[in-house]
Amino acid sequence: MSNAMYNKMWHQTQEALNSLLDKESQKMTEPQKNRVFFFQMLATFYIKYVQIFRNLETVYDKMVHPQKRTLIRTVLDGVMGRILELKNEMVELELTEFHYFDDILQDLKLAPKYSAKSMPIEEAVKLIQIAERARQGRLRALFMKQIYLQEYRAKLSKALGEKVTDTKAAALCIQKIWRGFHQYKRTEKEREEEMIFLGMDPPPFFNQVSTTVIKAERVDRLREEIQTKHEANYKAALVTIKDNLKLTEGPDIRESLQEQIRHWFIECRNLTGTFPDFPDVEEGGSALIFSNKTPQQVIDDIIAKQEEDERGKKKKGEKGKTPKKAKKEKERKLMKEKKEKSKEEEEEWKMSPSVFFQTMEEGNNIYKDMWMNKDESWNFPQDYDPELVKEEKWKELESELRVQVDELMRQELKNLKLAVNREREFPGKPGKKKDKKNKGKKGKKGKKDKDLTADRTIESLYRELVEEGLLIQALKVNLSDYIGEYSYLGTTLRQVSIEPMPSLLDVRQLITLYGILPLGSAAVHAKAPLVKSLLLVGPPGVGKKMLVHAICTETGANLFNLSSRNIAGKYPGKSGLQMMLHVVFKVARELQPSVVWIEDTEKTFYKKVPHAEKMNEPKRLKKQLPKILKLLKPDDRILIVGTTQRPFDAEIQSFCKVYQKIILVPRPDYASRYVLWKQIIQRHGGILSKTLNVSCLAKITDGFTQGHIVEVVKDVLTDRRIRQQTYKPLTAAEFTEAITGMSPVYKEEEESFKSWYAKTPLGKKRALALTGDTTEKAKDKGKKKEKKGKKKRK
Repeated sequence: MSNAMYNKMWHQTQEALNSLLDKESQKMTEPQKNRVFFFQMLATFYIKYVQIFRNLETVYDKMVHPQKRTLIRTVLDGVMGRILELKNEMVELELTEFHYFDDILQDLKLAPKYSAKSMPIEEAVKLIQIAERARQGRLRALFMKQIYLQEYRAKLSKALGEKVTDTKAAALCIQKIWRGFHQYKRTEKEREEEMIFLGMDPPPFFNQVSTTVIKAERVDRLREEIQTKHEANYKAALVTIKDNLKLTEGPDIRESLQEQIRHWFIECRNLTGTFPDFPDVEEGGSALIFSNKTPQQVIDDIIAKQEEDERGKKKKGEKGKTPKKAKKEKERKLMKEKKEKSKEEEEEWKMSPSVFFQTMEEGNNIYKDMWMNKDESWNFPQDYDPELVKEEKWKELESELRVQVDELMRQELKNLKLAVNREREFPGKPGKKKDKKNKGKKGKKGKKDKDLTADRTIESLYRELVEEGLLIQALKVNLSDYIGEYSYLGTTLRQVSIEPMPSLLDVRQLITLYGILPLGSAAVHAKAPLVKSLLLVGPPGVGKKMLVHAICTETGANLFNLSSRNIAGKYPGKSGLQMMLHVVFKVARELQPSVVWIEDTEKTFYKKVPHAEKMNEPKRLKKQLPKILKLLKPDDRILIVGTTQRPFDAEIQSFCKVYQKIILVPRPDYASRYVLWKQIIQRHGGILSKTLNVSCLAKITDGFTQGHIVEVVKDVLTDRRIRQQTYKPLTAAEFTEAITGMSPVYKEEEESFKSWYAKTPLGKKRALALTGDTTEKAKDKGKKKEKKGKKKRK
């Protein structure tokens, strides 16, 4: 695709975003009484924002214009943040981390994996009609051909003698056999093409890299080079254009500012009789008065202020006369109105106000004003626009010069007051100075955490953590390597009161939302619903460690390992533990984004420490982790990730207090196993053929995890076996023999994870919501009344 195509794609996406923002601003004010309808509304907005996010992501990645890319990035951050906000609202409404949109996606004519443009019904009907008429025509032609041939043979047999008919019959027999064989081959080929088209068989030369892919990779590399080149030119232009403006237009700007301020002095003197007070630097100086205002508007503001002051004095006199009884009555009325409103609001659902809505609107407005109808015929290579840089730098230069001019004009104002009004200006009012000092002292009252390593550099601390094995290198694993399939019947099952197990791609989606998007963008992390800690729960082999490494790979985060096994014997004693945590989180803050990984995290929260592990002190971090979480701020892009195979061994209350989000990672279902077998065999050099029944493998490996499948494929596909594939294709039996010695994850074990999750705070809320929480509320009220009665008796 060319730059023009990506420009077109950007314009279409911005139009879609503009209409979506208009719809959402309308729906924000409208309360909804139906909970199901409200969830569908949230889910629809969520899906549409995901569509816009993917399009903007593609455009940002492929465009080379530096100024457009900066605007797209700000809008992209806003869209990412809004997605996270909507997800948070859906979690609070449905009381579950996993949501299924199959019914909504069907209504929107979308596939779950990606957004596709739907074909109009009329066009689809026409295509089907054309195909059907062509098929009928071909059949009719064949039928007529057979009739013609029969008649032709009958005529020949009559015209010629019996001897000729015998030779003709022999030839006909040979032709039948040859045509039958030829048709068999053709049918076999058509069948193969059909299976490839349906995605049941791989296409020919599937394992070989095609020339189009190689060409596309070359184009991507070239695009990246152009992007870096244009970005460098743009950054250089920001400096050079500003310097040129300073030389050419700097004196004129300074003079016009001075004249504007002097005019203000004189007008204030004429209207009020005294010179005005000049705003302080902290307040914004003269920019506070002249921000986007003409001199006439400034004069009008002065007159308006005078009138307001006079009205304020009158109101103060009237307020002193109002009786206390009238005030109390007003307060009571307000309290009643508030109570009535709160009751009404409890029955209705409203969309909570968005922090990112303004960011998206601002970006959209800049697009409309600047880029929507801009003629770029002169800028074919899509380099930076110098005129836009001039506008930006002119404003920046004006604000810098204003600070210098303000200092001069403050002195000029003092001189004017001395000369005209014979007033002596004191250096500063004593009352204000005292206030400022007191304010500073108040701010310093809170105790600050002592820096235990103030005399050391970050490089030395980094080296120490690497040597101690607390800072480890993350494996280069992309999130796309976590293979699986979506659950397409989630909503259908929930409608029949069956809670479905999440699919592997549902888990991958949550890792993206809670881990990758916030850590990858500082702007999103600072404003989005804050997720400080994440817990991955599941049987061994389902890819929990892989997901931790994938978060680090996708975001470029540093990986700190604070597992009980890893920290055993390191930094002994209370002071040692304090020093270790201080160093880890100091380096994590300085080199953010960072992931702090606690493997087998149930050991930190053991109900009872096993005798064999007492020497390792597995519960060292139990008291420290809640304190660390409190210290983490929205600006700190640090995520604590725990992984566990045995959550049942931990004290559930303290466990759930530390981990904000708990994700249950299931064993793969049939659809995921089918995709896993295919892709893992191909990645390890295997060739898929007719002899290899992948569907059979997926069926018989129910209960086996991704780890099992990878291990089996590695065992079977040795170097020798890979070389033999040309004359000895792979069969399912080879893999089934290798997997017989492994023990699967049984349903009972999966159920134990589900029952444990039901005891977590969100699991309890979900269970109450499904059964109906009226009885529970009544019990709670009864308990509260009993407690109050006991207290009164005491």
